[in-house]
Amino acid sequence: MADAAGFPDSTPVLIVGGGPVGLGLAIELGWRGIPCLLVEQSDGGFDLPRANAIDLRTMEFCRRWGIADAVRAAGMPADFPHSALYVTSLSGFEIARFERRGHGGAGGLDVSPERPQRCNQLFFDPILRAHARGLAGVDLRFSTRFDGFAQDADGVTAALTDLATGRTHSVRARYLAACCGGRSPVRAALGAPLGEQGVLGHPVSIFFRAEKLWTRHDKGKASLNFIVGPDGVWGTLIPLDGRALWRLTLHGGARPVDPASIDADLHVRRALGAEAPYELLSVGGWTRRETIAGRYRYGRVFLAGDCAHQNTPTGGHGMNTGMGDAVDLGWKLAAVLEGWGGDGLLDGYEAERRPVALRNVAEATANFRRRDWTPGPHIAEDTAEGAAVRAELRRRIEDDNARQHRGHGIALGHIYAGSPLCADGDEGPVPDTVRDYAQTARPGARAPHLQRAEGGTVLDSFGRGFTLLRLGPRAADPSPLTAAARDAGMPLSVVDVPDPAALALYERALCLVRPDGVVAWRGDAAPDGAAALIDRVRGARI
Repeated sequence: MADAAGFPDSTPVLIVGGGPVGLGLAIELGWRGIPCLLVEQSDGGFDLPRANAIDLRTMEFCRRWGIADAVRAAGMPADFPHSALYVTSLSGFEIARFERRGHGGAGGLDVSPERPQRCNQLFFDPILRAHARGLAGVDLRFSTRFDGFAQDADGVTAALTDLATGRTHSVRARYLAACCGGRSPVRAALGAPLGEQGVLGHPVSIFFRAEKLWTRHDKGKASLNFIVGPDGVWGTLIPLDGRALWRLTLHGGARPVDPASIDADLHVRRALGAEAPYELLSVGGWTRRETIAGRYRYGRVFLAGDCAHQNTPTGGHGMNTGMGDAVDLGWKLAAVLEGWGGDGLLDGYEAERRPVALRNVAEATANFRRRDWTPGPHIAEDTAEGAAVRAELRRRIEDDNARQHRGHGIALGHIYAGSPLCADGDEGPVPDTVRDYAQTARPGARAPHLQRAEGGTVLDSFGRGFTLLRLGPRAADPSPLTAAARDAGMPLSVVDVPDPAALALYERALCLVRPDGVVAWRGDAAPDGAAALIDRVRGARI
């Protein structure tokens, strides 16, 4: 129903925040047929470009939602290299270079049907908004302020204001998801402090337009240009569209700086090492943090994305971690609202996602601190001493920073070790790595990618319910599990993958995969306690 102004007065899920995480949650719910209302105080635009990196896992989510092609088309051109370059300036000396040939462009990799992309939020958010608006039951309300809420045993009542009309509205929701960033009004209303909190600095971003800037120097195109001076990295210059839009981030110091006091021309010239025509678009400051909320669930209220965790963008983990939150929370809310998921499923959201945030925030901070060099005044000199300083720094960069620029473990390698929703058994130590990622089908891990003989990938088999894979040429009997799922009302499809390579990769004849593509259980035969297993993975026995 709606009030006299046409504003809905109830919704199963109220999402506060219209950035990529809130939009991702709305899409995940809408894709599953769950109505939701998203409110966002802004009109959806922003003055400064934000996140750029779309990692492998987020691209797999986009593939499932049907927007991966749109993201590729809107991001960096397919032939634009994703190289990471360390230089004294773009016209100065090259110190180190990382080629990342597995990033960008079309096609898949050995470990995924997708590739990491660079698609700035300037372009990514509009794709998410357009897709969300096209899903039945998804209601997006921008320029709508969240004013507060009260919750009881059955739901949440939120107060909202339409900023275009000034009208106030009351909305009743079964659940509230706070995807509203580091200054979340929801978290403030909860009195929910951020657990581990630290300020790493106060950078300033300079957003400008300059056509084909790479023609002004001899380094060629690169997606990451780290500018090194006597005191270390002082700026990062990145292309935003592979054509004309750029962002130069000054790493800043311990105290905030008034953006109006920044001499943008001085810093752009210093980064280039030469004059170049450009158009200044905006300058803005922000705070670099390492922050993780102590809790993700408060009754019927859940925190996700920057509302739950914040990290330095060094490595591009923040938005991608938040998109993982959105998908995890989305399928669990859908299961409970559809009646087959137990309440323990929602407790499992924090149990699974908070350790991922701890891991990713720590890695981002470590990436940032690996740049803590002081090469000294000779770094940019065309002398034997300058060459020696650069050679030594190159060795250090190649040793310390390869994990940031190479490998896919940060995107795919986390495992929900000890999750109450996964039946791990006794499978030994958890192989959770950042750089040297190897696919595994142990419970709690993202199910491995494998190209199927008939085309496509096994990952495309995973959908809105659970999937039971029967692997190898000798199919195991799935009937105890399918009967238990049917009795519990849990949606379960059986997919045969007779390829012996699939059995070798998954290591068991049966593999139960959750709606988010995470392995819940595996074995060579259905367990004696099939009903208990089904109850566990759907959150009914925790």
